[in-house]
Amino acid sequence: MSTLDPAIADRLKRNADGLVAAVTVDATSGTVLMQAWMNDEALARTLETRRATYFSRSRGRLWVKGEESGHTQHVREVRIDCDGDTVLLRVDQVGPACHTGTPTCFDGADRVLLADE
Repeated sequence: MSTLDPAIADRLKRNADGLVAAVTVDATSGTVLMQAWMNDEALARTLETRRATYFSRSRGRLWVKGEESGHTQHVREVRIDCDGDTVLLRVDQVGPACHTGTPTCFDGADRVLLADE
């Protein structure tokens, strides 16, 4: 079990489930790839290994991106937002980021709610 540095842990504002939102972007293009959740252990492991590690609410456990699919994320940078309730990961993505097989979880015309004409 990895332990998060107390100085970092003190800056986080977790939801009722002890989680913070994690927004993941491509380090080169800046494209938003996905949003997931992290608990303290997931963030600690991410910082230690540079492999994106998240907390799966549906599975009730940690998961390393790509552990099953091979579509990995090498973490180049982690930032915390001004409120402490979101972390931003800049990653080198290998393969599609979305579990549906699309490059990002925001791909597809059916996902567009509003766009410039």
